[in-house]
Amino acid sequence: MSDENIGRHPLESVLGYRFADTRLLDRALTHASLVESRLASNERMEFLGDAILGLVVCECIYRKYPSLLEGEMTKIKSLAVSRQMCARIAMQMGLTDHLQLGKGMQAENGELPASLAAAVLESIIAAIYLDSNFQRVVAFILPIVEPLIDEAAQSGHQQNFKSVLQQHAQRASLGTPIYRVLDEKGPDHAKCFKICVEIGATRYESSWAQSKKRAEQMAALNALKELGVIIDDNNGGLRMTEGN
Repeated sequence: MSDENIGRHPLESVLGYRFADTRLLDRALTHASLVESRLASNERMEFLGDAILGLVVCECIYRKYPSLLEGEMTKIKSLAVSRQMCARIAMQMGLTDHLQLGKGMQAENGELPASLAAAVLESIIAAIYLDSNFQRVVAFILPIVEPLIDEAAQSGHQQNFKSVLQQHAQRASLGTPIYRVLDEKGPDHAKCFKICVEIGATRYESSWAQSKKRAEQMAALNALKELGVIIDDNNGGLRMTEGN
């Protein structure tokens, strides 16, 4: 190993970015549960990173889809920078493996809560920005989120399955979808919920998720699939059927 690589953080190769000040990266990976003062954690960086990510995504949508109105752009943005999506990105990149946590912060099943996983991505975005400049952090973000933006724009449902189900139920005079919590488990900071949706006398397949909102969305997706409104496409994604 060359002298210049001694002491370098292993995440730098994953991020494709070499920090001038590695203390910024260390701070981005430090959860409040590990330090005496929350000012020594990544919470302030999460705040900044969230704003930077939102701006980059909004500008990308604005430039790529000039025919979309504000409401349609908002739906795409909501998917691209959702807690769940940011958490998935962080886990796929292995960022969560380096997150420094206090005891008791892991979920019972060993998985990191989505909110914590998403926060580490936003914190690292802030760290890169503070260590360099806006152009450099854009170069880091765009290759990650641009495919997700395109996928959301092309899907026709923008992952708001509850809204799609509500509209379909109204058009088909099926009744109003009602979401029911069937079970919940886990500690307060990492609770999981099992939720189903009922329309009239029909109860559709339930779904577990780490938030009520997410579980409701996935329960709505189960109903939409059973109703034939949304189907799996050949690329592992989802698409609405013709006429919906």
